[in-house]
Amino acid sequence: MYGLTRAPSIDRPDLQWFNVPRPLSLADLRGRLVILDFWTSCCVNCLHVQPTLGRIRRAFPGQVVVIGVHSPKFTAERDPESLRHAIARAGITHPVVHDPDMSIGKEYCVRAWPTLVFVAPDGMILGDLRGEPDAQRVIDGIGMMMRTWKEDGLLKPPARGADPAAPATRAADGEAALRYPGKIRAAHRHGERLWAIADTGHHRILVADDGGAIRAVYGRGQAGHLDGPADRCAFSSPQGLDCDEDFIYVADTGNHALRRIDRATGAVATLAGAGRRGCALRTPAKGADTALASPWDVILAHGRLLFANAGTHQIGQMCLTSGYVEPLAGNAREGLCDGPALDAVLAQPSGLALSADGMALYVADSETSAIRRVGLGADARVDTLVGKGLFDFGHVNGPLCAARLQHATGLAFCDGAVLVADSYNHRLRSLDLAAGRMTDLDLPGGVALHEPSGLVADGPHRLLVSDTNNHRILEIDRAAGTVHTWMGGPSGSVGESVEESGAKTPCR
Repeated sequence: MYGLTRAPSIDRPDLQWFNVPRPLSLADLRGRLVILDFWTSCCVNCLHVQPTLGRIRRAFPGQVVVIGVHSPKFTAERDPESLRHAIARAGITHPVVHDPDMSIGKEYCVRAWPTLVFVAPDGMILGDLRGEPDAQRVIDGIGMMMRTWKEDGLLKPPARGADPAAPATRAADGEAALRYPGKIRAAHRHGERLWAIADTGHHRILVADDGGAIRAVYGRGQAGHLDGPADRCAFSSPQGLDCDEDFIYVADTGNHALRRIDRATGAVATLAGAGRRGCALRTPAKGADTALASPWDVILAHGRLLFANAGTHQIGQMCLTSGYVEPLAGNAREGLCDGPALDAVLAQPSGLALSADGMALYVADSETSAIRRVGLGADARVDTLVGKGLFDFGHVNGPLCAARLQHATGLAFCDGAVLVADSYNHRLRSLDLAAGRMTDLDLPGGVALHEPSGLVADGPHRLLVSDTNNHRILEIDRAAGTVHTWMGGPSGSVGESVEESGAKTPCR
């Protein structure tokens, strides 16, 4: 016996499973090490653990079974359809059990995301690891235990169907134009109206004309970290981007890197990030020497590239002249606390927007369902406009002190308002800065969104919105009261009509 407590059952009839044809029982998995990954789909730290789990499975094929136990934080995460999309976005191929009431987690005494629980081949609990483990140390430790179990005759052949092969996710001719699109930014150049899109699920950056026709593609359509020409370079789940006449700057989230596309040559270069998850930003350092943590959005301001370093709960900045990276806001703790920028506490910042005068940065602080404002002047500080804390969320309009969001991830500044992609409420919202009120921005004809994550305002009336889980970008005319698919959708067609309202009143 290698532990003191027998692992509670996980094959419960009322829970839904993914990536396997039937629920798995620990009894069926006797003779193998079972790792239970308690996670929630909103948590960037949980996403950081997935590559480690992949390395463990590859290091011990047929000897280790990883089972994700999805334990939701937000109301929206309780929806199995939302979880299905989250599994696909993250490329998770091991079995996952959806535990919306945390019944399994309570029996295993799990109180934090992420937590790994290790169950020995004899069905006894070995122990747990909270947070993001060091992959090599875990692999080394498992290797030592495997040798002991082998000597004791406890290891057995794997159960059939418990460890499915990873499906390929690559953009190909004839495939949908978009897969889980992220942020959108204006990319106008030489007088031509162009738009850049993070085609996150296809690991590409697209540039389209004003009618939604694709004009340029950067990236091979397969996850990787390669600099070079447009057709041979590789990104990994890029989420955010911003543009000037010469370059497109990319938050290459899966690579923990900032990348730059030369618009004249198409060549891609890495500006910052070491291709691995980094620690908190502390002191200025060269970009090439600085490891980042899931940069989720970028925006140009005053000769700097500002970026949401979601994995360390900070806003970073890179001087485009010197190439140095340093923190702008956030002390790397997770929570909601205002004050001087470097002392303030943020929680997984995921979307950025710049005020019209360029002196304020608005931040979608997703884990606190908050909108924060970072001053960019000499007396830089962080203030909260909407939001109360890590577990305060909902769908409430009205005065900002009472308004609530649910895991918002995208922002755009438009005509004195901050427009919000309120992702887990599947809505667009408008934060009126002068009136101090939050309202819904309703879509004509009852068009439904599913986890929108990016939007851009083209003047006071036109919006382009990444309807992420519907794999499309919608064009909204707020004056005419119309909306249609600008790019993507189930058929991947461009300009396909979705719905039009007969009323010619602006969207509210």
